[in-house]
Amino acid sequence: MKEASSRGYNTFIATYLFDSLAGTLDVTAKFPAGINTSWISPHPKNSSIFYATNELSPMGALQSYTTTPDGLVSGPHDTVPSGGSDPAFTVALSTGQVAIMNYDSGNGRIFPTDSSCLKFDNDSAPTITFPPPVDGVSHPHMAYEFEGEIITPDLGGDKLWRLTPDGGPAQPGEWNITGLIPQPLGSGPRHMKIFGDRIFVIHELASTLTVQPIPASPNGTSNIIDSKLITPSGLPAGAAMAAAEILIPNPTSKFPIPYIYVSNRNTGVQDPRGDAIAIFEHVNPGKPDEGLKLITEVFTGLDQIRGMEIGLERNGGDEFLIAAGVAGSAGAVVYRRIAGGGNLTEIARNLEIPTRTTFIWL
Repeated sequence: MKEASSRGYNTFIATYLFDSLAGTLDVTAKFPAGINTSWISPHPKNSSIFYATNELSPMGALQSYTTTPDGLVSGPHDTVPSGGSDPAFTVALSTGQVAIMNYDSGNGRIFPTDSSCLKFDNDSAPTITFPPPVDGVSHPHMAYEFEGEIITPDLGGDKLWRLTPDGGPAQPGEWNITGLIPQPLGSGPRHMKIFGDRIFVIHELASTLTVQPIPASPNGTSNIIDSKLITPSGLPAGAAMAAAEILIPNPTSKFPIPYIYVSNRNTGVQDPRGDAIAIFEHVNPGKPDEGLKLITEVFTGLDQIRGMEIGLERNGGDEFLIAAGVAGSAGAVVYRRIAGGGNLTEIARNLEIPTRTTFIWL
């Protein structure tokens, strides 16, 4: 029995109870939250704490919550302004800070928290503004922590911005833009993961997955080793694909290959099969024929998969992946990873709440 919490573009946080043996996924509760709750992020060291965005314009918000292992949510314990419009992403950092990125206003903030990790220091989180492209708008869509840096994909500027703290990794203070990693023009980098010494980026506008070496900080460059389309085969006329999420779970004895799971969103004429989760393998790393190989496509029946999440490794939870769409009425679905992670099979689906945007496993 495993609990998951989720958010969507509405006014509540929902908790689900997943029973892998019975093959059931049940909504257990709905807890009031702010308007347009859209993204949640767990605390990296305290599983009872998580953070959430209110994706609003002209000013969004960041909130803190607590939860019990069985999904009893309390809060918000604190709410602070995001500093801009439509924050589509938040993440809790190992430093005790919480980052939030404002998609439509091209900026973000990184908040220190107090000893409880529930109260934000609003006075010590200046707004970080990302330089817009010529005749364009910056759209920061993520904050990814890596070895004392934060890397932020800019969907509007086709860059990965590199931020470092002025106090250094040991005593982080305010964060500043110190470099960038260029991305293909017009590709729209949305989310990313780092595995080993490679950066994997999902590009919303181009619907591509790319892999490249991590360049030296702050302004080193590296060539993209491979780029693959992630759009599924057999799309209907009028389909309009936009890549969304990328997951690379840590390898284990049961799942020794770090497969890459990426989600598609069809914002046009819908495919009767629903959106697909594409599974790739990073093959021959470090060799001349290094690249990305499509393993399979799993059609979900979902409409516009924005968020999906693999379960926690403890107690075998990483065997499961949960996903939902932000449109339509297909609800939330849990898959079991099979074939060593190279495929997915549906275990349970719940239609009670038609749409969800993101999940955390408890």
